Formats: sequence, C-alpha cells, structure tokens
Amino acid sequence: MRERLKKKLADTLPPSSLRKVYSAFDLVGDIAIIKIAPDNQDAADLIAKKLLQTNKCVKTVLSPISPVKGEHRIRTLKVLAGENRTQAKHRESGCTFYVDVEKCYFSPRLSGERLRIASQVSPGEVVINMFAGVGCFSLIIAKTMPSARIFSIDINPTAYLYMVENIRVNRVCGTVVPILSDAKTAVESQLLGTADRVLMPLPEKAFDYLPVALAALKKEGGWIYYHDFMHAYRYENPLALVERKVADKLTALGVKFIFASSRVIRSTGPNWFQVVVDIRVFGKPSKF
Repeated sequence: MRERLKKKLADTLPPSSLRKVYSAFDLVGDIAIIKIAPDNQDAADLIAKKLLQTNKCVKTVLSPISPVKGEHRIRTLKVLAGENRTQAKHRESGCTFYVDVEKCYFSPRLSGERLRIASQVSPGEVVINMFAGVGCFSLIIAKTMPSARIFSIDINPTAYLYMVENIRVNRVCGTVVPILSDAKTAVESQLLGTADRVLMPLPEKAFDYLPVALAALKKEGGWIYYHDFMHAYRYENPLALVERKVADKLTALGVKFIFASSRVIRSTGPNWFQVVVDIRVFGKPSKF
C-alpha cells in the first residue's frame, strides 16, 4: 500500500517530502486515517488526494491532530480530502459496526485479537467486556457463540449509543447487554461473581482495574484478557516485562493463576508495544 502511494507521489513530491510519508494508515469502513509528519504538513493535501485516487473504496481521508486522550480515549481529526464526515460503517468478521471515529475509540488493528478471543468462548458462558467502546469484541463473540451472554460496558455516552445501534443492526439483542457506566461501578453494583471471562481491552486502565476483573469472575475463577502498553528496548522482552508486572500484582492479591499465553498485538511507537496476556485464575481469595 505504501509503495503504491509513494510511486503515485513520486512525480509530485520532492524526495525529502516523499521519505516522510508514513508507511501505514487505518481503514475504518470507507474512511482512511493517515498520520502526517509535523514537518510534512505542506504535502498533506497531495498525499490525501492521491490516497483517494489510488483506493476507490476510500471516500474520506482524515488525519489526527491530537493524540488519543481523556477518559473516552478520543482524538481530534482533520478532514484532508473527500467527504466531510467522521462516521463510518465498518464490516468485520461477519458483523457491521457504525462508529464515529472522532467521538469513539476504535482500532481496526485489533480485528485479529477480537476474533481470537471470540473463538475461545464456550457455549453458555458469561463474558464481561469492561471497556467495550462501540461493542466490537462483544458483538463478534455474540455472532461466534450465540448461546453466550455478554455484558458490554462503556463510560462514553456516544460510544454507548453506537453500541446499542450495533447490537440492533447485528440482531444480538438479549445476547449482548449494553451498560453505560464506569466498569468498576457496573461490576460492583450488578455483576459481582458472574463472569467466566473478563475482557480488559483498555491498556491505560487495565492494571488499576485488575481487582475489579477478579471480583467479576465466578467463585471458581475463570479467564482475564489483560491488555497493556509496555516500553521495551531491543535487548528487553515486552512480554516478560508485562508478565512480571501483572504477576507481582496478582501475587500480592493472593490469587492463584497461570499465564496461558501472551503476545504482542502491535507496535504503538518507537520501543512501545501493545501486549495481551491471557490469565487463567483458579478460584478467588475470599475478599473478592
């Protein structure tokens, strides 16, 4: 994709600018989100127009002008070319998701992870998605395992409304239960000791919310899918660093567990990685 775009731009941009074109972009439905280097802003219009011309499925090109931030994990986006909108209709793993990419957090790069988790859910299990966004993990689980019951929690009112609509569109009403709330409040008020599996796809909060995830599991224990960001130099193993961090926390809480698997989902910046650890919990201390 990058090479095709760069070839199209070769006759338009000078080499110094061409080298600064980023190697990847996110595609959410018919919206492309591409990062423009701070010192390459003069070329932004040309890059966006070529992106439209070379990818007929793309109708809008956006560029982030702020990092992902705040409790709702959102960022400001600028329209560079195409239709002036931030709402998309995205299809993935047999599901349809409506999402406003400026008002809700959404990453198409987690598609493999969503399908991986869904494939592990057994018939009749209860799943709690603590940080659900517009419901992607929850809906793919529901489509993959219709007999499961998924409690899908998010604190962002806009994401919640899209989640409700996505539940309707994908015809999983009753299988997926949307909850507008902070995950801690939702678990402590109505979901204590109910889950076979707990999803924690929010690296910024997962570590602090580990006790909440434990409280959500059934008395006999279950599975926690823990996400984290980890900085690791070339001589360091990000998986080992995350496992050590989580092991210290769980051991201090008196939890019996094993790490069934861990993997790097993606690189998020120089020496930064998003990691997921599958934690098998065997029973729970009485305080949970």
